[in-house]
Amino acid sequence: MDTFKAIVVKEEQEQIVYGLEDVNLGNLSDGEVLIKVSYSSINYKDMLAVQKDGGVIRNYPMIPGIDLSGTVVQTTDDRYTEGQKVIVTGFALGMSHTGGFAEYARVPGDWIVPLPANLSLKDAMVFGTAGFTAALSILALEDKGMDIENNPSILVTGSTGGVGSIALQLLSKIGYKNISALVRKEHQIEVATSLGATETIFTEELGEQNKPLKKQRFDFVLDTVGGEIASVLIPQISYGGSMSMCGNAGGIKLTSTVLPFILRGINILGIDSVNVPIENRGHIWGKIANTWNISQTTLINEISLLELPDTIEKIKNGRHLGRTIIKF
Repeated sequence: MDTFKAIVVKEEQEQIVYGLEDVNLGNLSDGEVLIKVSYSSINYKDMLAVQKDGGVIRNYPMIPGIDLSGTVVQTTDDRYTEGQKVIVTGFALGMSHTGGFAEYARVPGDWIVPLPANLSLKDAMVFGTAGFTAALSILALEDKGMDIENNPSILVTGSTGGVGSIALQLLSKIGYKNISALVRKEHQIEVATSLGATETIFTEELGEQNKPLKKQRFDFVLDTVGGEIASVLIPQISYGGSMSMCGNAGGIKLTSTVLPFILRGINILGIDSVNVPIENRGHIWGKIANTWNISQTTLINEISLLELPDTIEKIKNGRHLGRTIIKF
């Protein structure tokens, strides 16, 4: 191919601009494997990537997009073959290494997960980084004692966003029955309920962070928001409970006392989906493809690269629901 389409982010006159451009293979970062991209997805991090001081991209120009699924077209890595279907998420993709918002991507072989059986390239990006992060969060909470048999009270924050919407569905699919969804607006109630929530709670119903310890309300919290929401929730986690944390849409600061930790023995579990060792990823994607596969019921919107700016604005303004995937 001589040229192909890509979203390119640039810095011009101290401003960050982005748009659809014709690029060639010389514009791609180095790597052993060239992939024809079939799908990518849009995540909160991708929205930050096209903002000034977003903290995602530091060197311009750059092709954003922190995940992709597609087909190998060239490879010098003998672990892969031409025509093989693959997934790439995380690492430096879309940050310091040209990413998934392009018709072709070139990546190191060490970043690639072969597409599992029972999962299509489209399904892989219905999950994408958001679904991978939701799965990691649930596995971390289960490692700390969250179990169907105990019928724990579980709260999911950011419940109609990318990670939260998939987390609700996964928890319901696994068999949990006491799932609360934190919502901010009336129209989110029906969405959260359709995704598997058995109860919805408005943000203001959590109260204020005015006491170091409050009524024990939730056994486990899957937090995708961070900031003030997470701070308000810490004093309300039950004895021995845990909260996973994977997002910062609500801010990066966390306010707490030591009392919930030393008097109730709660755990805060940091979730990083970017640098998970490649040898651990196949197992997680295997669960997603089989017993945890909710791709056919997920709230999704499919767009082209041209429609990307509109979705970016919806995420930026808190109006985005579910998952949006890009089809090439």
